[in-house]
Amino acid sequence: MELDELKQTWKQTPIHKPLNTDIMELIQHKAYGPLNALKRSFSKQMWLMMLMPFFLFFTNFDDPYKALTSIMFWAYVLLCVGMVIFAWFNYQLVDKMETMDGNVKQNLGQQVDILETRLKWHTKGMQIALVVFIVLTEVLPYFQHYRMLDKWHSLSAWIRFPSYTGLLLLQHFTSRYALHRKFGQHLAYLKGLVKELQ
Repeated sequence: MELDELKQTWKQTPIHKPLNTDIMELIQHKAYGPLNALKRSFSKQMWLMMLMPFFLFFTNFDDPYKALTSIMFWAYVLLCVGMVIFAWFNYQLVDKMETMDGNVKQNLGQQVDILETRLKWHTKGMQIALVVFIVLTEVLPYFQHYRMLDKWHSLSAWIRFPSYTGLLLLQHFTSRYALHRKFGQHLAYLKGLVKELQ
């Protein structure tokens, strides 16, 4: 919806080569600017990842020692910390984009390219993280006992491994869709604006 409003506003502006100031006003708009949308998405990502370990810990509140000695729990905490740091760096980059001066076309283009590259890293990183959790799921029952993992391991390998493959495929497509919806469409719009700059 926000992107549609921004496109409509862009179409209604007089036809001329946009100036740097025109572009900066457009992308910085507080209600529907792409920079504001990116900052909101990165901010939500940070808060969600900060809260998830606490939520997971409180689901095991009846036996906190079990959660605190769980390798799976600490692996998840590390993943969340990494995601928070990653989102914070991206948030800072977008914040810097709001106050840029000088050659707007060059600076904006470089920073959009950096964000696109980071989002590709994000996709690869999430795939690697899922593989790590699959390996932990298979290996941990030999070292620590978890009721759910014991039940999972009681199933045949012919069920478990195709399930892992299906999970990896599902994660691949859903993460690409989610990243495009939250970040990619705004970056694509910014790239289009960069091309229009004189």
